[in-house]
Amino acid sequence: MNRTERLRTVLDLLAETGQIEVDEIVERLGVSPATARRDLDALAAQQLLARTRGGATGQSVAYDLPLRYKRERNAAQKEAIAQAASALVSRGSVVGLSGGTTSTAVATALGTRQDVADASPNPTLTVVTNAINIAAQLVMRPQIKVVMTGGVVHARSYELVGPYTDSVLGQITLDFAFIGVNGVDPVLGPTVHDEHEAAVNALMARRADRSVLVADSSKIGRRAFAAVGEPGAFDTFITDSGITAQQRAAFEDAGMRVIVA
Repeated sequence: MNRTERLRTVLDLLAETGQIEVDEIVERLGVSPATARRDLDALAAQQLLARTRGGATGQSVAYDLPLRYKRERNAAQKEAIAQAASALVSRGSVVGLSGGTTSTAVATALGTRQDVADASPNPTLTVVTNAINIAAQLVMRPQIKVVMTGGVVHARSYELVGPYTDSVLGQITLDFAFIGVNGVDPVLGPTVHDEHEAAVNALMARRADRSVLVADSSKIGRRAFAAVGEPGAFDTFITDSGITAQQRAAFEDAGMRVIVA
């Protein structure tokens, strides 16, 4: 593992709990304590974390911003998932997109489709999103109608949350909702790190005819803090070929259609 990969992994570990110790880095990454301390110092110099005695905390910085520090994590898998998600969407559909790197990949796949780019007097696709980075990305596509939910910007993820978001989502209907998550379990369902994001994601899923989880196989079996809706809230799960036969069977037993990209 090179230095760039180590720093990215440290940020990922920090995102899980909000704090990390030098000893944990040594154990998880197999590096020396001196290397672990240098890595933390380098990230602190970039204001990506705050150093503490024996470790670091991420509470005062936007350490979980995925677009800058996780773009290359499982990139091939996310691209495959995005293409599979895009294949479900017909021209003229209304699509909801949550924040996150996999949902951003879905936005890219939708935005680069030729049938969506073709000239038309009406929008060839309508995208409703609470992620300001996705809106900024798609607004450059003149044939796509981009609707933002409104709300308060969550600094860690570029997602809009809060009652204004709920108000907008409560007044619209979607053909599809593609929701990215931090963890997914066949019994507990999908989870994310923040309860406000979880609430918005769950509402977006409820407003859609088809609610679709998009997550690479590394998220399977992982659990984050906040549940996204009740178990059974999603009818489809798109993941990559890293899912095992046993895992797939468990999700299908729970009533979900599994699409392996």
